[in-house]
Amino acid sequence: MFEIIFSICLGIGLAASAGFRVFIPLLCASLAAYFNVIPLNESWQWAGSLTAVIVLGVAAVVELLAYYIPYVDNLLDTISVPLAAIAGTAVMVSVMGDMNPVFTWTMAIIAGGGTAAAISTTTSGARAMSTSTTGGFANPIVSTAEAGFSGMLSLVSIAFAPLAVVIVFFLLVGIRKLYKRIFNKKKQEVVINR
Repeated sequence: MFEIIFSICLGIGLAASAGFRVFIPLLCASLAAYFNVIPLNESWQWAGSLTAVIVLGVAAVVELLAYYIPYVDNLLDTISVPLAAIAGTAVMVSVMGDMNPVFTWTMAIIAGGGTAAAISTTTSGARAMSTSTTGGFANPIVSTAEAGFSGMLSLVSIAFAPLAVVIVFFLLVGIRKLYKRIFNKKKQEVVINR
């Protein structure tokens, strides 16, 4: 039972990390599996191979660098939400133990993909706001913060998965409050403009 709970916590933490950067949590999970720190689902053993580590490492570096190129960062944000949802689902499936496939995929899609998509939507909105308010000059700061948080949350997920779930919970609560504040402000503007 403990292994199932650990797998779910690990998957949620890594999926949330995918909401900030798609390839960093995949690389961290691959490295952890390569060094036998975390187990992978039997059908995902290939993700712990040296080839997977190299490919994901190159992809993570390219993704990190691309977010520092003006206009490319905004272009990446247009595709980041579906990619994050896919990555969140994939990373959750990969670390789930050998359980019933229906349970595994349901958890992966809802908890993994949903968490990653929610966080990615918020980070895309933050970059759009940064672009519109600073002309894109603050975007490298936003990119650095996102990459740092993705790496930190990935490492926390691998080292102590239950703590990662607590962090993700507070992130999602914060996102919900932020959206409520934004939508309430827009409702007030509409009422005032009438």
